[in-house]
Order: sequence, then structure tokens, then C-alpha cells
Amino acid sequence: MLAPVWKRNDKKARALIMVFSIIVFTAVVLLSRVRWAVDLGFDVHLFALTNAIINSCVAILLIAALGAVKNRNYELHKKLMLTAIIFSVVFLVSYIAHHLFAGDTRFGDADHDGIVSDSEKEAVGSSLMIYRLILFTHIPLAGIILPFILFTAYRAMTGDWLRHKKLARITWPIWLYVAISGVVVYYMIRPYYGE
Repeated sequence: MLAPVWKRNDKKARALIMVFSIIVFTAVVLLSRVRWAVDLGFDVHLFALTNAIINSCVAILLIAALGAVKNRNYELHKKLMLTAIIFSVVFLVSYIAHHLFAGDTRFGDADHDGIVSDSEKEAVGSSLMIYRLILFTHIPLAGIILPFILFTAYRAMTGDWLRHKKLARITWPIWLYVAISGVVVYYMIRPYYGE
């Protein structure tokens, strides 16, 4: 095991993690309802592609980190997990930017008018139900995962290995699912991005 990097102060950590998580969650919810009609000089859906790439990288990092810890390569595990956290921060910025500049996209909206007509619903068929199932599991899990990630990282940084391991067993699969389902959502919604 690695030596602790931070001095343990659960009360302060709990407060900081919860305040930070609430601020991030609130910012994402509020900013997702705002659209800035600004010409950035490039296709704003590039942010969505960036998000899919970042989520793919996070999923790979999480799987590699699991392999590293199973092989007792704790230093590599730490580096991979910190990299996954950094990628997730970059994702968050890109995600907010995409919603600010592109607005919402409706699955099946082939003519990009913001309304999914009956004929458009018929055209997508059962894939709409699959998309909604994935999206409606992805969104709430993405919304709640941040404090779990931060608490898991905090437990590792303070050398509280028993609690770290216990919490990681919850955090890791949810985080992996959020990363992978984010990529799936992107590929399913991509055909409906307008100009």
C-alpha cells in the first residue's frame, strides 16, 4: 500500500466534497437550461465528440486501474485513477460548453425542428425505447457519482484503505457504466444533431 498523502480530517472533507458536488450538480442543471446563440467558428457538436472520446478514455483508464490494483501495482493504480479524475473534470467543462452552445437534441428528430413527429417516432422504432432506457439510467447515475468519486479518492489519499476499497466497489462500476453509457448515448443521438 502507498503512504497517505493527506492528513485525515473526515469532517472537513465531507463538507468540502458535499459543497463541491452540490455546486457542480447545480451548475450543470442550471447551465443545461441556457443556450447561448454564439458563432464559435466551428461545429459546436465537436464538444459532444470530445465528450465521447473523453468518456472512452475514462472507461479505459478505469479498467486499466482495476487491473493495476489487482496486480498490486498501487502506484500505477493511483496515477490511472487521478488521470481519470482529471479527464472527468475536462469532460464536465466540455459537457457544459456543448449544452450552452448547442442546446438540446431530441432523439429521432431527423428534420432538426425540435419536434419528434409521429412519422419520426415510427422511423426510429424500438431504438427510441433503448435510447431512453440508457439515457434514463445514465443521467441520474452521472448526477450522483461525483461525491462517490471524491470520497473514494479521499479515502485513498488519507490511507484509509479499508473504507477506500469498500467504497470503490460501489463507485467503480457506476463510474464505468456512466462512462460507457455516455459514449453509447453519443453514438445514438449523433445522427440528430442539427447544423
